[in-house]
Amino acid sequence: MLRPGNEVQVYLYSEPVDMRKSMNGLSILVEQEMDLSPNMDALFVFCNRGRDKIKLLCWERNGFIVWYKRLEKQRFRWPNTNDTLGVTGQELNWLLDGFDIFNNQPHSALNFISVA
Repeated sequence: MLRPGNEVQVYLYSEPVDMRKSMNGLSILVEQEMDLSPNMDALFVFCNRGRDKIKLLCWERNGFIVWYKRLEKQRFRWPNTNDTLGVTGQELNWLLDGFDIFNNQPHSALNFISVA
């Protein structure tokens, strides 16, 4: 997702989030719960209770962007803390690739012949 050398601030929201939340709902969480500005040059990362879905929110020039990733098997490793956690862009890439950024254990590869 992020290219090497592309430094960006990344904030993980530690509490589970209802993935039905849209840009407005996520930006309210950033502002009210994380006490940060959703318009700052940063990525805000949210995970659901089952730890199989992640949404990323960011502001770009004139509007919000939301990325969504759903795992078909396995779960994302998520911090056990009540605080907002700042991570590097590289650590975010590792998290999205399935690594436990605290224990460095990746998800196993998953290949499909068909999705049906």
